[in-house]
Amino acid sequence: MIIAILNCDKEYGIGKKNGLLFHLPLDMRFFRETTKGHAVAMGENTLLSFPNQKPLPKRTNIVLSQDPTHEYEGVINVHTFEDFLEKIKEYCEDGNVFIIGGASIYRQTLPYVDEVYLTKVNAIGGAEVFFPNLDKDKNFHCIDEGTPVNDNGLEIRFTRYMNRHPKPIE
Repeated sequence: MIIAILNCDKEYGIGKKNGLLFHLPLDMRFFRETTKGHAVAMGENTLLSFPNQKPLPKRTNIVLSQDPTHEYEGVINVHTFEDFLEKIKEYCEDGNVFIIGGASIYRQTLPYVDEVYLTKVNAIGGAEVFFPNLDKDKNFHCIDEGTPVNDNGLEIRFTRYMNRHPKPIE
């Protein structure tokens, strides 16, 4: 399966200044445990936002950079969106592939994802980039609304959405 995984604020904001809106230890633990042992697919800026700009450990990291001269150590480098999709398809044969950002990657891959694991934060984070409101998208159906929990003083919900008509990667 192809699964987008992320968190958003009440306005579906997902980031600012190439970083996250909130410090959420429970959500980070969920992300680590859910993606460990799987492939994660991201854009170049997401990789560059990680500590020391290093790939996530214990995962296969697929990175799309539009610049063919950008090659990063310890990742699978691709330079076109078509090659990015091809690598995602290849790694889906062995298990789940998690789309982990950024905003442009989420937007471009959303038609192909089977599910979205969306942690909703009951706050406004002053975002500069946003995720589509899946509650208003006829292709997506909420299959788990989650139970509110406290994470670092903020109320969050771990929700799941299913894509009713995922587009196949050709």
